[in-house]
Amino acid sequence: MIKNRRILIGALLCAFLPLGTSMSLAQEAEITYNTHVAKIINENCVVCHREGGIGPMQFEDYDQVRPWAPLIQLKVANREMPPYAYDHGIGIQDLKGDWRLSQEEIDTVVAWVNDGSPMGPADIVPTAPELPNAESWNFEPELGEPDLVIASTPIDIPAGGNDLWHKHYVPTGLTEQRCIKAMQVKPRGDARAVVHHSNPSIEVLNEETGDYDDFSQLTEYAMGKWGELMPEGVCREMPGDSRIFWDIHMFPGGVGATAQGEAVKDNVVELGIWFHEEDFEESTSPYRQDLKAYPLLEGYENGNLIVPPNGYAMTQGFHSWDHPVRIDSFQPHGHLRMNAASLEVFYPATGRTEQLSQISKWSATWHHSHIYDPEVAPLLPVGAVLVVKQWYDNTAENPNNPDPDQWVYGGSRTGDEMSHAWIAVTHLDDEGYEKIAAEREEREARSLAGQD
Repeated sequence: MIKNRRILIGALLCAFLPLGTSMSLAQEAEITYNTHVAKIINENCVVCHREGGIGPMQFEDYDQVRPWAPLIQLKVANREMPPYAYDHGIGIQDLKGDWRLSQEEIDTVVAWVNDGSPMGPADIVPTAPELPNAESWNFEPELGEPDLVIASTPIDIPAGGNDLWHKHYVPTGLTEQRCIKAMQVKPRGDARAVVHHSNPSIEVLNEETGDYDDFSQLTEYAMGKWGELMPEGVCREMPGDSRIFWDIHMFPGGVGATAQGEAVKDNVVELGIWFHEEDFEESTSPYRQDLKAYPLLEGYENGNLIVPPNGYAMTQGFHSWDHPVRIDSFQPHGHLRMNAASLEVFYPATGRTEQLSQISKWSATWHHSHIYDPEVAPLLPVGAVLVVKQWYDNTAENPNNPDPDQWVYGGSRTGDEMSHAWIAVTHLDDEGYEKIAAEREEREARSLAGQD
């Protein structure tokens, strides 16, 4: 009788599961919060959905989770949560810092809600996640505290009004050049809801003139960005005798679900930097990596980008190098009407186009730098062309659109649009390119041999 009842429950459960859900999952022992679901939520949701977090509700225990179970199921099944918009099954899937749930985890949550969201055995207490406080650095669990923290000068932001920009200089305090291992830009406290983006760049002292010269873009922050990790064997340079040029864009009142509509006193943005060891350059002879904004439409800042009222637009850009390169990360950028982006590479020698990345549900409230695993990061020979595309939706169907009846032009305000992608590139020579390509072929050969 008990065996038949379990078979019947399994059959009914399968009838309500989405396509692709495994039969074995449906036939397992009862899926409960304490035995299955708490671990998934604790590891993927509580970082935002906790007391003092940016999530609009708390998910720290069963009593808090249970009322939201149907909404959790919907958001998880549609891959809207966790908020990491990167398409499955298209292009490169091996990413560093990938927030997406596995299909097994999604199936587990869906099955749990379909079964009535039971708590499960009271004697099984889910382990609470170890979470940093809201002011901690994202890379602190792995790398410790930053080696250097550079803060912007404070500024008050009103509760409402037009876009604001805060541009100023802050010395780095470095006397010698260092190679960067990781970076994070972090608005303090409530400032995270009003800081649209922050682009710290480096200027270095020219001893001959006594003035500072432009050196490079250091990093880029936009709402929701986690940080940047450098691959092994590369150097993102930070020279000595340098200063940071802070270019901070703020939107009074805030953007998206985290907007609190209140004034923010003494808004500060911090830059945390983790360095490689001082002898890193001498011991590894690293290749140089840089981060740049690659435009998709030349002159878009002068109004060439136009999205008509209740209409759509698409832009694309083409970029190539006179030396081989490796594409280390891809971060599309836009504002409230942008809703999708893609990255491709075209090989003129063969006429072949390869899809690298696709983001079909992009949102301005979560800017992710998609960091490719170094073993599969796109390796481009001389002549290969990187193709970047972005799409814009200025209709009422776009949930981020404040006014579909407006003409939207290229510009820096939140209500304007932008068309570029932040891309980290490691610049190689022929020897470095051939070395990386040979290592990948060797790994693939070993993998195939292991499957025999």
